[in-house]
Amino acid sequence: MAFKPKSASETKAADLASSIVRIADRDGAPLTIGVDQLRQGNPRLTPLAIGQMFRKHGDTLDAALAERGYALVDYSDQGPGRGMAFEIAPA
Repeated sequence: MAFKPKSASETKAADLASSIVRIADRDGAPLTIGVDQLRQGNPRLTPLAIGQMFRKHGDTLDAALAERGYALVDYSDQGPGRGMAFEIAPA
């Protein structure tokens, strides 16, 4: 099978997943991760990009979390400028 390069959105989705996993590994689960925590680890993850990547590539995020023994319990987006959060728990 030929190599297929990742699109920019797939790369950002992988960045989002790795940022969430790093925070969960560091702080322990269960926890709620907000956009500010994600941006500290990776400034490329803007609130708009985070929401788009979650909606478009949620399966990538679920797979990365499951690989490390975590599960996404809830995702809340209260709208522009009001914040969003990922609730992570042990699988």
